[in-house]
Amino acid sequence: MRLKARDAVLVATTAMVCCAAMAMAQGRPAVLGPAVFDWNAMKVTRTETGEVRSIVQQPTATLEELEMHVTTLNPGVASHPPHHHPNEELVIIDRGTVETLSGGQWKRLGPGSIIFNAANSEHALRNIGTEPAQYHVINWKSATTPNH
Repeated sequence: MRLKARDAVLVATTAMVCCAAMAMAQGRPAVLGPAVFDWNAMKVTRTETGEVRSIVQQPTATLEELEMHVTTLNPGVASHPPHHHPNEELVIIDRGTVETLSGGQWKRLGPGSIIFNAANSEHALRNIGTEPAQYHVINWKSATTPNH
C-alpha cells in the first residue's frame, strides 16, 4: 500500500510542476520565427502627431525583444521630446525631410537615410518638411542591453 501512495504523490507532484511550467510559458510571448509583414494588412493607428503601424514586439531566437513600427509624422511636429533608452535602434527614413538629434547635434536627413540611436544616447526626430515624413523603426533588447 505504501508504494501506491508514494506513486500517487509522485504523479501529483509531476502534474503540478507540468501545469506550473505551462502557465509560465503561456504568460511569455512566443519566439518570433520566420515572418512576413504585409504593408496592406498593417493596422493604422492615428496619433496626435500623425499615425503609427505597429508591426511586432516579441522575442526572437537571439533577442529578448524585437520591436518594429512605422511612423508617419505630420509636417512641423516632433515624434516626442529628446529622450534616451537602454535599447539600441535603427530608424530608416522612407519619405520626407526630418531633423534628428544625434550625438548632441541636429542633422537634416531625407529618404534613404539611416539613423542609429545607440544605447542611452539622447535622441529625437522632427519633421521639418511640408509633407508627412515616414520612417521605419527597428529596436531590440538583448541579454547585454543595459538596465538603464
